[in-house]
Amino acid sequence: MEGRTYEAAGVSLAAAEAIVERLRAAVESTGATGFGAFAGLHPLDEHRLLAASTDSVGTKLVLARERGALRLCGRDLAAHCINDVVTTGAEPLFLLDYVAANRIDMAQVAELVEGAADVCRVAGCALIGGETAELPDVYRGEELDFAGTCVGIVQRDLLVDGSQVEAGDAVIGFASAGVHANGFTLVRRLLEHDDYDGEDLLAPTRLYLDAVRALGARAKALAHVTGGGILGNLLRVVPDGLHAELDWHAWERPPVFAWLGRHVEEEELRRVFNLGIGYCAVVSEPAEGEVVIGRIG
Repeated sequence: MEGRTYEAAGVSLAAAEAIVERLRAAVESTGATGFGAFAGLHPLDEHRLLAASTDSVGTKLVLARERGALRLCGRDLAAHCINDVVTTGAEPLFLLDYVAANRIDMAQVAELVEGAADVCRVAGCALIGGETAELPDVYRGEELDFAGTCVGIVQRDLLVDGSQVEAGDAVIGFASAGVHANGFTLVRRLLEHDDYDGEDLLAPTRLYLDAVRALGARAKALAHVTGGGILGNLLRVVPDGLHAELDWHAWERPPVFAWLGRHVEEEELRRVFNLGIGYCAVVSEPAEGEVVIGRIG
């Protein structure tokens, strides 16, 4: 066991957490509330709220470009942003994207946008535009970046905000396709010493829209498992004073996590990766066939 960590690879979660309060003050000074949620909310009228989220594919793009899989990253972006918006119970309305590079390769841009469109069509979410920027003083070599913003809408009386979560509630999990789009700075460091070419390494983020729709009013809280692992993301939607107790053996992990486990300590795996659970819901009691991965305590 080599004991590799995300911070040693160049990404410090602790540093990000340290600046949160400064960011919160700036955001809340504009009249916004709900800082730290998966999606921001803004009142549209007395009955409806807009929900919006921005994210990027991150350094997964480096590996995907090298392996000719940029279209998968396009799907990552759309699914990631839509999944975030859906944690509020909202229906996605539209997506905007942003591509930046040292030198724009229009074929690569087309792959990314086509991949995003694949997911948007399934979700009924319009891809209404975006921006392409050529920034040679910012990006090096052949690298590129792909980011996007999704906006959705939710009725106030259907808003999912975690406020009704209570001790004893069940946490149900929905399987991931693999690593999704978080932790790739560490993944890429490991690949320098031990190759892995399983499909679950670059498999795009799953879209959980239909799963959330099927839950309906049963969902008390919804968490998209991105950076920070399962517990870290559940903490964002569970009220203060409560916590999630997980059974880490309640589901089967995709093979890629066994490969990662040869190099990364279990505690770090849980802190950084989704480990096979890409989305969580908190409900009073699980329905038949749902995978219970823990309880609220």
